Amino acid sequence: MNLGKQFKEGLITNNPVLVQVLGMCSTMAITTSFFNGLGMGISVLVILTLSNVIIAAIRKIIPDKIRIAMFIVVIAGFVTCVDLLIQAFVPALSESLGVFIPLIVVNCIILGRAEAFSYKNGVAASFFDGIFQGIGYTAVLLVMCIIREFLGAGTFGGGILNGGDGIRILPEQFPMGMLTLPVGGFLVLACLIAAMQWALSKSKNKEESK
Repeated sequence: MNLGKQFKEGLITNNPVLVQVLGMCSTMAITTSFFNGLGMGISVLVILTLSNVIIAAIRKIIPDKIRIAMFIVVIAGFVTCVDLLIQAFVPALSESLGVFIPLIVVNCIILGRAEAFSYKNGVAASFFDGIFQGIGYTAVLLVMCIIREFLGAGTFGGGILNGGDGIRILPEQFPMGMLTLPVGGFLVLACLIAAMQWALSKSKNKEESK
């Protein structure tokens, strides 16, 4: 188990959003405010980590033919728990994210890590894989939220600061409202993916030239 390598993969070289291109629906739909991104990121991190641990712990007794169904049962259990906790303690977040919390059940990031990693590795490695992949996912959400909220609405910290309205940074006439729309999500995500692929390609070329 190489924690440094796992951390680098989760955050950069195998980032679930920018490299694996998973979880696109929620990534583009909810990244209009910092509050949404932080809430969704933490929810996925918790569910991914707990699901990884349980699946790794029972992987040797899961029949291969029904492993996907078992993965979904485990994931759905944790999603239900997190959804109910959010409704009870952070109702504003539950209302803001709406159906996207229950839809974590079919989020390809969680199911993908269950199939690709935790089903083949031990509990400890799967625990850290969930943590690091969750951090990578959350980081991308927060970056997208900051860009879209700042350039699209001219504010920062929407849903958390200044009574939920966020702190206004740009005058109301300057922001590009288009970035808060679905097309804005596509544009920002495309730019981030392109930047990541460029950085990875440049790093690979530098290593090959040594």
